Amino acid sequence: MDLIYIDDERFENLKYQIMPLTKGEYESCLFSGCDFSNSDLSEIRFVETEFIDCEFSNAKIVQTSFQDITFKNCKILGLQFPDSNEFGFNATFKNCQLNYSTFTRMKINKINFENSQLHHTDFTGAQMKSAVLKQCDLFCAIFDQTNLEKADLRSSINYTIDPEKNRLKGARFLLPEVAGLLKKYSIKIDPF
Repeated sequence: MDLIYIDDERFENLKYQIMPLTKGEYESCLFSGCDFSNSDLSEIRFVETEFIDCEFSNAKIVQTSFQDITFKNCKILGLQFPDSNEFGFNATFKNCQLNYSTFTRMKINKINFENSQLHHTDFTGAQMKSAVLKQCDLFCAIFDQTNLEKADLRSSINYTIDPEKNRLKGARFLLPEVAGLLKKYSIKIDPF
């Protein structure tokens, strides 16, 4: 079966549970207001594509390629990114909800999350060198054996990261949120 190739197309307000997205490669495309929730996006390749105001909750992404992708204002609940094709994985998330999503054991160095909600998101074993988490809410996000060297979390909140179980050399934090690095010690940190 030959896969289709779509270049520089716009897709607006489509519901892919009703009519699945055709398998193939989508390059330099824009998806706006589309609903991919609970749909099967397996083995589709997205390259230099932008998703705006889209819903991806619980979509199936087995061997899906995300190369130079931007997600803006998207709801991405419970997505299992390790199921996707890790080759060339590069995504930016702006104003997104990624609660309960998983990035376990992925190589996502230099990944960019901006003004996003990452409640209960699992980063166990992920390689996140030089990642930027700008103005993100990391309530109950899981960091275990995660490499956060040179990562920037200065404007993020609600994180709990154990320095004994994660690599943090050169990572950047600000007060008062840096107390999340000491939470396991049950100590009190008073303001000035």
